[in-house]
Amino acid sequence: MAQQRALPQSKETLLQSYNKRLKDDIKSIMDNFTEIIKTAKIEDETQVSRATQGEQDNYEMHVRAANIVRAGESLMKLVSDLKQFLILNDFPSVNEAIDQRNQQLRALQEECDRKLMALRDEVSIDLYELEEEYYSSSASLCEASDLPLCEAYWRLDVDTDSADGLSAPLLASPDPSAGPLQATAPAHSHASGPGPTEHA
Repeated sequence: MAQQRALPQSKETLLQSYNKRLKDDIKSIMDNFTEIIKTAKIEDETQVSRATQGEQDNYEMHVRAANIVRAGESLMKLVSDLKQFLILNDFPSVNEAIDQRNQQLRALQEECDRKLMALRDEVSIDLYELEEEYYSSSASLCEASDLPLCEAYWRLDVDTDSADGLSAPLLASPDPSAGPLQATAPAHSHASGPGPTEHA
């Protein structure tokens, strides 16, 4: 705990005035309240009539109640002045509060960093597993050499087209002098309508 430093003379005088105000206001409240209690006591017959005495006691009670209210307002003003004094002059307490807040925010930052690191690790593991699954499923589309994915798909398309071409019947002329090949296909007569067509 930091040792309390000696206050300047002006601040010390101000604190003494605050202390005096506090004692005076509390004493005023106590005295006026005591006098109000005494006034409520019923006294014996005096030279003053009861009606006059009652009016006098009523007036005195109102005055003393007003004094109590004034002392209470003075105490509230004193509390406000003390708060203002602490805010403007209590630098060690202000610095301590700032340090505590900084520590809380730093701890929160470290916790967020830990959670983000853990989330990054989980995402990295999941991404690695997804890549392994993806490349293992596409390994049959690639050759033994490590080809880019786009080239592997391109070669797959070429191989598919080649297989389709080989599956079709090839018409080759055994005699090179026979000329170009003529494709023969059954001719259908559209003029005679539907039905079988006779060949000549």
